Amino acid sequence: GGDIVITPVIHASVQIEYNGLVIQVDPWSAADLSTLKPADLILVTDNPGHHLDSGAIEFLSKADTPVVITSAGEDAWPDGRVLSNGESAVFAGVEVRALPAYDLTPGRPVHPKGDANGYLLTLGGQRILLAGVTQCVPEIQALRDITVAFLPMNLPVDRMRPIPVAECLKTFTPEIVYLYHYDQRYASWLGNPEGAPPADLQDTPATIRAFQAAIEELSIDFRDRRWYPER
Repeated sequence: GGDIVITPVIHASVQIEYNGLVIQVDPWSAADLSTLKPADLILVTDNPGHHLDSGAIEFLSKADTPVVITSAGEDAWPDGRVLSNGESAVFAGVEVRALPAYDLTPGRPVHPKGDANGYLLTLGGQRILLAGVTQCVPEIQALRDITVAFLPMNLPVDRMRPIPVAECLKTFTPEIVYLYHYDQRYASWLGNPEGAPPADLQDTPATIRAFQAAIEELSIDFRDRRWYPER
């Protein structure tokens, strides 16, 4: 049916194109939205503003674009199509399954089970995982036959550090992996850019290199893309 074209945008925001269809995931106004294409389908993984940005949704929506949200996002986008953890549906001709996205490690910020979604898409027979803000929960480990996986890294309270992300990949071995949502302090500043950008205290490039070294033995194509503007 044609190529699947993936465009990393910013932080957790991704544009996916297939056979004339455009899917926007977590569109965020911190990016230059004018460079993106109007969406036939919008998927929102969580309710904070860098995931559920009503201005970005309005900018990229067509008159009949379905916006898939979690139950936690109903107040911010009342016209959204709520898809709860474990549910599946077809939107704009795309099979979409909502996966739980939640914390295993206690501490704040808290991401309890049921509040947020990952999404599993099927396009042209290929399965694409957008894990959302989650740890390597059993529902992810149980997946099989994943072509492309988007996984978060460097989450707060020492969640999803590089080696645990690599270990997570060993449980379901996708063909291709993208890291995303991995510079939280910088993303917070991008949402409210006052003063100078924050220092990169976690040494983000080093965390990416550590991840890459940890998966060298795996037959997984790691696609390292620029998800954040230069500081």
